[in-house]
Parts: sequence; C-alpha cells; structure tokens
Amino acid sequence: MATLTITDEEALHYHQHPTAGKIRVESSKAVETQRDLSLAYTPGVAVPCLEIEKEPDNAFKYTSKGHLVAVISNGTAVLGLGNIGALASKPVMEGKGVLFKNFSGLDCFDIEVESKEIDEFCNVVKNIAPTFGGINLEDIKAPECFEIEKRLVEELDIPVMHDDQHGTAVISAAAIINAAKLTGKNLESLKIVVVGAGAAAISCARLYRELGVAEIYMIDSKGVVHDGRDDINIYKKEFSAKEPLTTDDVFSGADVVLGLSKPGSFNVEDVKKMAKDPIIFTLANPTPEIFPDDVRAARADAIIATGRSDFDNQVNNVLGFPYIFRGAMDVRAKKINTQMKLAAAYALAELACKEVPADMVELYGKELSFSKDYIIPKPFDKRLIVEISSAVAKSAIESGSSELKDFDIEKYRDELAKML
Repeated sequence: MATLTITDEEALHYHQHPTAGKIRVESSKAVETQRDLSLAYTPGVAVPCLEIEKEPDNAFKYTSKGHLVAVISNGTAVLGLGNIGALASKPVMEGKGVLFKNFSGLDCFDIEVESKEIDEFCNVVKNIAPTFGGINLEDIKAPECFEIEKRLVEELDIPVMHDDQHGTAVISAAAIINAAKLTGKNLESLKIVVVGAGAAAISCARLYRELGVAEIYMIDSKGVVHDGRDDINIYKKEFSAKEPLTTDDVFSGADVVLGLSKPGSFNVEDVKKMAKDPIIFTLANPTPEIFPDDVRAARADAIIATGRSDFDNQVNNVLGFPYIFRGAMDVRAKKINTQMKLAAAYALAELACKEVPADMVELYGKELSFSKDYIIPKPFDKRLIVEISSAVAKSAIESGSSELKDFDIEKYRDELAKML
C-alpha cells in the first residue's frame, strides 16, 4: 500500500511562505516611464475602451479576457472534505489557478461565492462573466451543480464547465477506450457498473453513452438504482434499471466498474464476479474504494486505475481541463459541447498509445509504454497541450461552437508547441 509523503506542517508552510497563498497578479506591460503610464492608464486607456464600446469582440484584442479563466465555487463539495464553505475552499481554487497557469498558460482568478442558492449563485456568475473568457465551476454539490451549469451554459456566450463532472468523465473515458483496446472488448458491448451517483458519476455515465456503451448500471448508498425505487432524483433516473436488481446482479459478468464513492463501497468479492480482464477504476480519493494490491490478489487479469499519483494509471483531471479550456478559448467557442469532450477523450487515449519521450522516462524513473499499467498519459507530458487543445479547438469549429473563420489547425499546433 502506498503512503502519503507530506506532513500537515509541510503543507501549511508551503501555503504560508514566502508569501501567503499560491497565486498573484503581475503586469504584462512595462510601467517604467511617464509615457508607459500614459499608455497604461489615462489618457491612453480610453482608446481601447472606445474600440470595445463600438465592437465588444475587441475585448479579446485589447484586454486579458481571451486568456483569463474564472474558477468559481461556493464550497459546498470541496474535494473529500464536503461542505466546508466558500472561504475554506479558497486554497483549492487557488490551486486550480496554479494548474491552469502552469499546464496551459491561461491566467486565472479564483472567486469564492458565499451562496448556496441556485438563483443567487447564477446571478453572481452572470454579472461578472464579461471579465472572463471562460468559467470553470468547481466543488459545487449535486444536484444543484447540474442546474447551475445548465443555466450558465445556456445564458452565457463563453465556455462554462463544471470540471468535477466533465473532467473526470473525459479522463476516465479515455482510459476506458484504451483498456477496451488492450483487452479486445468493444465499447458498444461493455457492461459498466458505476458505484456512486453524484455529479461526477452522472457525467461519466452520460459520456460513456456517447462512446456507444449501452449497458450501464448505477449504485448509490441504498443499492442499485432501479425503477422500483421512489427515492431517486431525475438525474439518477437517467440510469435507472427497469427491474429491481441487486449488486450481485450488476457485478456478475461486468466488464468495467467505476468507483466514485467512498472506501469499501465495493470489495474483492464484487470484483471476483466480473468478466474476464476486468477494468477496475477505484477513484475515491485519497483512500480508494479498494486498493490496487487487493484487486490484483483477487484478479491478476485486471486493469486498474485510481485517483492517486502514487499508483499507475492516475485518472487526474489536470490531464483535461487546462487543455480543454485552452482549445475552447483560443477559438472563442461559445460552449464546451459533447463533441469537444469526446474529442479530448479520444486525443488523450491516442496520445497514450504513442512512444513516450525520453524526458518523461527520466522524470518518472521507469519505462513507459502503452500497456495495462499505462493506459493514459502522465500529467507532466508536454505533448498534452498540443494534442488535447488542438483536438478541442478543431471540434469546436466543426461542431459550430466556434464561428472562427479560416482556422489553420497546423499553424495552431505549431503555436501550442512553441508555448512549451
């Protein structure tokens, strides 16, 4: 069993010194002379203001809007900590900003909103939206997160994505694509069991359907979700079995289990009932539903993924959201639609099948090649920004989410590569 390698004291020291917090604002223009000052502020600043008044799209030309993301939360579902409140969520939101900057080059403001009311929260986000080129919703509990995202996607003309839902869906979808390839299983014939019924679980199941998977069962804290129950909400209803089923029924012969729940929510006995070459994603974090060593002891033929960095095949959202937003924002997409998420998943899956650069082998201290222990790329793979962002940008244009004309995909890939 892997162990954590940092202490509470180290974590607190990291966040406090040498400056409190993890992000800061820096000027991108020199302000060293009187002329600089006149250009940066009055009188020079009035000129772009008037240009934007005449044509709002000029904001992308003369301001930071096009590369500025808002990470917004109300703190109602923070990591595995639960409803700890808006202020207590700030270290996580700052951390998300660090990931945006370091992995995709996008700038970020973290915004913590003190409201649990859907209407009030949406109004706050809509009213500040002109500042940003994209909005990353974060750590908002289900089922409110579904309605919040739905409203904002419909009412705003910039990309909005609740990463807790769709990031996990995209990365795990890529992992399933490659696990199925390794085991010779068809996506359309997979039997998938989703353990958990929150925001990420619902969104994962939705995206798997888009992959072509038809047989998906969902298990919540009260058992298998089915039509005979009168305690399931409209979101769980999408994956409700027609007849009453037990956990034994759904695990029997299952090809995939996706754990997005808590430790112990499925076990070795469940795994033993699964089909040949089972695909087992045990993603509860930091303690998985079942540890990889226990899975291997029961099923040597299993392909295993977790949410942790100290095991192979980490389903880590940082493989997705920085590059999805980069691609969407670079072509001024209005939405992040299903086609763009699928494009990201397939691009991510394809990258894992390619030869791994020497610098990655050196960084991780071992050989990396497409196999049961390497079904998705590692987070520090520098090729991610080129492959994922370009796939998302191309899909945005092809699907009509972006109206950008004369987009040159090869030129864009070259520009992304130069960012490295």
